[in-house]
Amino acid sequence: MACVSFAKLNAPSSSWIVGQQSLPQRSGSSARLATRRVSLPIRAGAYTDELIKTAKTIASPGRGILAIDESNATCGKRLSSIGLDNTEPNRQAYRQLLLTTPGLGEYISGAILFEETLYQSTTDGKKFVDVLHDQKIVPGIKVDKGLVPLPGSNNESWCQGLDGLSSRSAEYYKQGARFAKWRTVVSIPCGPSALAVKEAAWGLARYAAISQDNGLVPIVEPEILLDGDHPIERTLEVAEKVWAEVFYYLAENNVIFEGILLKPSMVTPGAEHKERANPETIAKYTLTMLKRRVPPAVPGIMVPKNPFSHLASICLMFSDLVFYFFLLFLKKEPIWNSVTFPVDVDSEVDIGMHK
Repeated sequence: MACVSFAKLNAPSSSWIVGQQSLPQRSGSSARLATRRVSLPIRAGAYTDELIKTAKTIASPGRGILAIDESNATCGKRLSSIGLDNTEPNRQAYRQLLLTTPGLGEYISGAILFEETLYQSTTDGKKFVDVLHDQKIVPGIKVDKGLVPLPGSNNESWCQGLDGLSSRSAEYYKQGARFAKWRTVVSIPCGPSALAVKEAAWGLARYAAISQDNGLVPIVEPEILLDGDHPIERTLEVAEKVWAEVFYYLAENNVIFEGILLKPSMVTPGAEHKERANPETIAKYTLTMLKRRVPPAVPGIMVPKNPFSHLASICLMFSDLVFYFFLLFLKKEPIWNSVTFPVDVDSEVDIGMHK
C-alpha cells in the first residue's frame, strides 16, 4: 500500500501538498486542482572544488592512507610495551618517528591524526602538518567521540560526536587538516536492528555534511563487525542494507559524492563460522557489494585489512587477495577511480590500485 506524505502550506486556500500538486479543500460542490512547485535547492558549498581535489589527491595512484589516530590510552599501551611512560613528550616522539620517515610521501597520500597530534610539532619546532605538507601528504583528523550503547536497541552501539562537530571541524581546517574520519559499527549477531542501521547511516551522513561544510573530505566508514557464526551470504545481505541506507541519507544531506572517500568492511563470513572463505570468494563478494551500492561518482574506496588481523593465515591470504582483486578489475572496466588495500602492523597503510 502506497504512503503519501502531506505538508500544509501557509496559503489562503488552506492547501495540502502531495509531491508537486496542491490539493485545496473543497468549497461547496466545487473543487479546484492547482499546481504549485516545491523548490528543493541543492546548495553548492564554498569548498566544493577543494573537496574534490583533496579526495582525488588522497586516492592518487600508488599511494594510500596512514592511520595513526590511536587514542592517548592506546598509544600508552604501545609505549608501556617498551618500558616508556604514557606522557605527551613520549607520544610526540613516537609520532615524530613515524611522520618524519624518509620517503614517506612516495607511498602515503594521507595521514589520519589524533587531535593531540594535529597540534604537535617536531623537536625542532616544525608543525607536524607542515612536515606532512612538505611530503605532499594530506593531513586528516579523527573527529568521532567513540561508541556508546544505543538505547532501545538489541545491545547495539552508536557513535557520538556530532555535538560541536562544526566548530571543531572549522578549527581543524585552520590547523591544516583536510579530511576527516568517523567510525561507526554494525553488529550482525545483534540483529542488526533497523534502529541501529538507521542511526549509523544518519550519523555518518550528518558527519559527512558537516565535514564538507567546513572543508574536510569525510571518510565514510560503517564497519560491519566480524563477530558471529553467520555465513558470508548473511554478511553480504547486511552490508548491502547498510550501504543502501548510508547513501540514501548522504543524498538527503546534500553530501557531494565526488568529495568523499569510502572505507567499507570486507564481506567475509563471521569470525566463528565453521567454514572460512578463500581470498577469491571474499574478493568476489566484496566487489559484488561495492558494485551494487557505490555510485561511480565516488573517487576512492579504502578497503581495510583490519578485519583479517585476527586470522593466523593473514600473510598468505592478503597477498592472494590483492592478486584476485587485480584479476577481477582487469576483466571489467573499474567503476571507481581507486580501490586501496591497507597493510597494518601497528598503524594502517593503504596501498593503491587504480584504473
